[in-house]
Amino acid sequence: MRLDKFICDCTGLTRSQAGKNIRQGLVTVNGEVVKQAARQVLAADSVTLDDQPLQLIGLRYFMLHKPAGYICANDDPEHPTVFSLLDEPLVERLHSVGRLDLDTTGLLLLTDDGQWSHRLTAPKHHVPKTYRVWTADPIPTEAIAQFAEGIMLRNEKDATKPAELVIVDECEALLTIHEGRYHQVKRMFAALGNKVEQLHREQIGGLALPDDLAEGEYRELTTEEMEKLK
Repeated sequence: MRLDKFICDCTGLTRSQAGKNIRQGLVTVNGEVVKQAARQVLAADSVTLDDQPLQLIGLRYFMLHKPAGYICANDDPEHPTVFSLLDEPLVERLHSVGRLDLDTTGLLLLTDDGQWSHRLTAPKHHVPKTYRVWTADPIPTEAIAQFAEGIMLRNEKDATKPAELVIVDECEALLTIHEGRYHQVKRMFAALGNKVEQLHREQIGGLALPDDLAEGEYRELTTEEMEKLK
């Protein structure tokens, strides 16, 4: 790999900024000052920038217990973003795998692996997502069959894919959907004349939000958890 690209990948600097640092003699490779941006470096090489060691950052996979009031965007002028909860280098390279509404809480995946993210969100893969829903009005038992048949949403041409509804209490239910339309859960209940008062995502695929991960906390996915998402 070229030295200037190596520096960019480690720091987030632009290619021109990396080149400027190299020409100024601020970069060493294996203890030797190098001023050629095209110098090839290997994984085993020791590279420093302004006396600070550099290390390539591999692909990252995190789970976050999203609190209400945070938006799933890298930047927003009105609301704090979920990425403000992270203490990670080059956080601007990360993106959320799908989105949760501003007032929705629960399991959110974050990564810088675009292919992995696409596999989890592409409609053709039908990755199930389970939400705990609290509604303004009681949920009738016939809603179970209605969700299983598919709900026709306003301004949509096709009904939703069959979804599994489990009524937990009078105004509380678990809903598993297999697609990700805009505000889908809220719109499905609205189509039946009910209003979602609170929404919390508990599971994506075979991965459930751990009980010991508090709101606002995050951590890397384990190998076992990655397997559950395949």
